Amino acid sequence: MGAHKTVRGLFAGIIAGSVIGLAESSVDSRLPPLGGFMIALGTVLGDLLGAFFKRRIRIRPGSPLPIVDQLDFVFGGLLLGQLVFPLGLWSILIVVLLTPPIHLGTNYGAYLLGIKRTRW
Repeated sequence: MGAHKTVRGLFAGIIAGSVIGLAESSVDSRLPPLGGFMIALGTVLGDLLGAFFKRRIRIRPGSPLPIVDQLDFVFGGLLLGQLVFPLGLWSILIVVLLTPPIHLGTNYGAYLLGIKRTRW
């Protein structure tokens, strides 16, 4: 893949999301057991698609592309998640509107803690 996207990261994201989704489905019967896997798969694929798009427009790996960086994984997760766990329009709007500031805030926090090299 590349220095910023790895096969290990791809599988780790899908496995972690699937395990968390399975745990959530055991607590909330509205989420089918397959839901976590579908959302995790969509999230990782959405992130890969965003990275692919950035390379096509010649943005270097690790460089920011605001909005795309904050929402590519969200749209992927929503798209595949809708197949097993349909959300209403208000729920989708809340996710789309709240994810960018949360994403930027957690990334900046990781930067301040020395976990990430960039603040975005």
